[in-house]
Amino acid sequence: MTSFRNNSDRLLEVTLQKETVLAIAGSMVAYTGTIKFEKSLLGGEGIFGALKRKVTNEGMQLMQASGTGTVFFAQNAAEITVIPMSGEKMIIESSSLLAYDTSLKTGTSFAGLRGAASGQGLFSTTVEGQGNIAVISRGNLIMLEVTPSTPLRVDPDAFIGYKGNITQEFVFDVNWRTMVGQSSGESYQHKFSGQGVVFIQPAER
Repeated sequence: MTSFRNNSDRLLEVTLQKETVLAIAGSMVAYTGTIKFEKSLLGGEGIFGALKRKVTNEGMQLMQASGTGTVFFAQNAAEITVIPMSGEKMIIESSSLLAYDTSLKTGTSFAGLRGAASGQGLFSTTVEGQGNIAVISRGNLIMLEVTPSTPLRVDPDAFIGYKGNITQEFVFDVNWRTMVGQSSGESYQHKFSGQGVVFIQPAER
């Protein structure tokens, strides 16, 4: 597993030993050692996933960094959280994925009305396997538990991702902000039920 660690809240440090890591194109801010940077066409999700994103104009612009040394990544001064994956599957907004191990398999998941309402697009990214991922958020990443007795409702603009045995449902609501004519994501909510963890950010897009 490639070594991921937070150099600071807004700087990811990845140590490579003749290894390769995938990251959002343009997110490298510094590096030491002998590192080669190349454009990545598939990003680990295969030809079908890449074509699906291209058809919907939602492609992730990725690069791969390979070699021996240390690479530092950042993106628009966003907060960065490293999440170790140990065989499970995670659904994440594509715009929140900063970097990940090449050992992980990625794909696409239909976001439906949640993606349309938040402006994030029709597809989210799936990540599964063994390895590390680095997630960016506006403010510290927040993890909220979902249980069969405690379903969770989330503003689509604050949603980052989830993992576990969770089902999703898009619901409509009316509150004081919509009553007074202010445009707000609170009129559209995403309901998560089951068992798992939902990741959100303390800010709206």
